[in-house]
Amino acid sequence: MKHILALDQGTSSSRSIVFSAEGEVVAMAQRELPQHYPQPGWVEHEPDDVWTGQLATAREALARAGLEARDIAALAITNQRETTLLWNRRTGRPLHRAIVWQDRRGEALCVQLREGGHAEAIRQRTGLVVDSYFSATKLRWLLDHVPGARHAAEAGELAFGTVDSWLMWQLTGGRVHATDVSNASRTLLFDIRQNRWCPELLALLKLPESVLPQVFPSSHCFGESDAALLGAPIPIAGVAGDQQAALFGQACFSAGLAKNTYGTGCFMLMHTGTRLENSTHGLLSTAAAQTTAAPAYALEGSVFVGGAVVQWLRDGLNAIGHSSEVQALAASVPDAGGVVFVPAFTGLGAPYWDAHARGAIMGLSRGSTVAHIARAALESIAFQSTALLRAMAEDAVAAGGTAPLELRVDGGASVNDLLMQFQADLLGIPVVRPAVTETTALGAAWLAGLAVGQYRSTAELAALWKEERRFEPSLAAERAAELMAAWDDAVRRNRST
Repeated sequence: MKHILALDQGTSSSRSIVFSAEGEVVAMAQRELPQHYPQPGWVEHEPDDVWTGQLATAREALARAGLEARDIAALAITNQRETTLLWNRRTGRPLHRAIVWQDRRGEALCVQLREGGHAEAIRQRTGLVVDSYFSATKLRWLLDHVPGARHAAEAGELAFGTVDSWLMWQLTGGRVHATDVSNASRTLLFDIRQNRWCPELLALLKLPESVLPQVFPSSHCFGESDAALLGAPIPIAGVAGDQQAALFGQACFSAGLAKNTYGTGCFMLMHTGTRLENSTHGLLSTAAAQTTAAPAYALEGSVFVGGAVVQWLRDGLNAIGHSSEVQALAASVPDAGGVVFVPAFTGLGAPYWDAHARGAIMGLSRGSTVAHIARAALESIAFQSTALLRAMAEDAVAAGGTAPLELRVDGGASVNDLLMQFQADLLGIPVVRPAVTETTALGAAWLAGLAVGQYRSTAELAALWKEERRFEPSLAAERAAELMAAWDDAVRRNRST
């Protein structure tokens, strides 16, 4: 049994990928996941859609690979983080639709927590800022608004979980109610210093401990899938939230190694080893995927508008007909001609944290063309990511740690060579694109393989990781600094405060 089946459950789709022992993609299947918007600011999934769609892709991926369940050494799960589900332990039926990570209905409780002076104590325990992005306020909303939910929860009748817990419950026929440290660390209820649920935060948020799943390392034999589902029982042996799984899949196993995922937004994580580093730049401290019970940590920051700026060029400006055309348009001019694009369509994320900033295009002249705007739009992704890595490096060095020597990249926009070269030029360090870009699912698969003995160590996995292309800095450091200074000035001009 040399293959691993990874379930990759995301916000807009459910995918399953079969990997070979060498970490190569053997087969893949994908299904869209409908989202529901019952009112402004609310985002939901049907829990049954999450489960049935994911199961269907698992069966389809096995069929496409020409494999049966008995050929699979382990099953892995990686998932959209923070999305919150609540179900009845006896019947297995959900009490409500899943509340998706993007949902903002918990903001009123977050305001109370911030105004009550609890933000710093919460950050010290969880590494997180008080925001409705995380699971705790979503769970509190469910207990407060679903009739009978609080009484049933306090009677021990209900189970809470993020998507990984829901899938494990379904895969095991309700025998396993568990999660891993990376997903637990995104709930606003997990003490990442102690590696356990925090009783003080549960009391503060009025949440009963009985609803919580057990927490295990990310590489762990959680249980076995029911034989009837896939044809034979398969050990569920690797679980991690999507961004931590991608960090692992990029072979970033030790302090100073960093990855950036270029999607609609950008998610950057830097491993900090066994050292929990508190950021002075508004970055999140979070649990990295753990291969043992020993803690592992990372710094995390996000860019709200990454690849979405290309979608705006297509749909808002009608500058291109298809997203793939942006590289050719941007490359038709030697540079942005002094144009700077700050794509703050929904505010600015780390390290700026300005929710009220809005998009702006600056430096226009009579000679500016749509090609210059397209180039500036692409460059904005790299500028924002550079600011993020700069903040991470400063935090790490100030704490006695190590600044990254290279940046490993994945996600849809990482295929854009122009963008990746500009990213390397700004950073002054190599940008490295891997041969296998399905790093999220691969990371979960590697975690599972370690747990069942298919791999002996992370050193063995590091040897399997291969680069497809390395972008070396080609711009003089002085010129890169000038460009970043122009970006910083544009952001200052655009800030709401």
